[in-house]
Amino acid sequence: MEALLRWAAELGVSDSPAPPDPSTTSSSCLGRSLVVADFPDAGGRGFSAVRDLRRGELVLRVPHAALLTSDRIMADDPNIAACVGAHRPRLSNVQRLIVCLLAEVGKGKSSSWYLYLSQLPSYYTILATFNDFEIEALQVDDAIWVAQKALSAIRSEWEEATTLMQELDFKPKLLMFKTWLWAFATVSSRTLHVAWDDAGCLCPIGDLFNYAAPDDDISSEEQDTEETMKCHDKKEMLEEVNFSCSSERLTDGGYEDSKAYCLYARKMYRKGEQVLLGYGTYTNLELFEYYGFLLDKNPNEKLYIELDLELCTIGTWPKDSLYIQPNGHPSFALSCALRLWTTPANRRKAFSHQIYSGSMLSVENELEVMKWLGNKCVETLQQLPTTVEFDGSLIQFLHNLQNSANWRVDVDQSRFQQEFAVFRRFHGMNLDCTHNQLTVRLLRSLERWELAVRWRCSYKRALTKCILYCKRVIHELSLQ
Repeated sequence: MEALLRWAAELGVSDSPAPPDPSTTSSSCLGRSLVVADFPDAGGRGFSAVRDLRRGELVLRVPHAALLTSDRIMADDPNIAACVGAHRPRLSNVQRLIVCLLAEVGKGKSSSWYLYLSQLPSYYTILATFNDFEIEALQVDDAIWVAQKALSAIRSEWEEATTLMQELDFKPKLLMFKTWLWAFATVSSRTLHVAWDDAGCLCPIGDLFNYAAPDDDISSEEQDTEETMKCHDKKEMLEEVNFSCSSERLTDGGYEDSKAYCLYARKMYRKGEQVLLGYGTYTNLELFEYYGFLLDKNPNEKLYIELDLELCTIGTWPKDSLYIQPNGHPSFALSCALRLWTTPANRRKAFSHQIYSGSMLSVENELEVMKWLGNKCVETLQQLPTTVEFDGSLIQFLHNLQNSANWRVDVDQSRFQQEFAVFRRFHGMNLDCTHNQLTVRLLRSLERWELAVRWRCSYKRALTKCILYCKRVIHELSLQ
């Protein structure tokens, strides 16, 4: 990591709020605003603030020369440029970036990106990396379909690019599908958006930020007020107010006219806090698919249940707006659609204006909506093979097993012997195996299995909350 930080500094990467002085050299690109730190319970390796940071303050600048893009690789290597150019019409930008990435990996220490590439994770937990056992552990049909579809699409893209990689004389290991899958996961989970290439760019140092979901827990105005009230000097206060007023456009980051990728503090951070980066609103299934992690509390979570076709098409609401929120409440669109759907067909037009405004039609109609939705959630839960309580215990068991000194004893003493027997059969583990330590391959599978159970458990918890919500509303309406 120290060598990587020195290399990045030489390319002009800096966490200094002021533009770096070209005449000076530094042994690290960090230390003025950020420092690499470990956050075991919040994303692992990430950035910690070395001083108090203001909302909207520039915390990292990565110049164009440090960004890894397919254009940059091809500009440095005419052979890659010629081969990729010949295949350009039939390959996507993502495929081209993956090929360029693998070409640099194949160069080993002779690659100018070696220090960066050597710091990339050796494996990922995006959904496409899941085997059949781990995919089935998701239990919910929609999630299983997403995982299978993602894997099928990636395999198809690999097959399309194989001829190009052979022309580039890739080593056999680099031609393997599992290597392509690693490179795809790297691009999927680590690239940042740039306007000129929809594949994005790999941003050394910038991709060390852990994710924060956009939410409304504290508004920008509240933060600005809090900061301003702490300014004791009148001049400092005026500067702070001016800063806040001119910073409304600031987001977490982007490529700017300064020919650099600039990343900003998304809120006010205190010294020692983890500095996070928000790069979009994602459900947990989407975070799972693209980035390989989940959030215990995700304000952008959406829970979908199977709905009748007529219900999905009865109004003008998009199907993806018909969901249950993590607190168990139906979305605005789902509430409206259910009210319209439960209204007699010959009266829907007369009440459509009231329904589209989000108003309750009548106590009777709302009772029918709540009873239907609650029963649907109960039915959905009953169709799943395990309960929330079982999944919660299994999550803890799998977590502990990954740190176990004697997995055989832990399994034998647990209530999950049957589940682990299926796991062993899938991986071809000898039932008479005497090894107490699990292999790295099996530990990684346990990690993915735990993630799958965590996702389905979160799904079931939201269903349970929706059932309780419906019961509460029915009780309150019955008293009227």
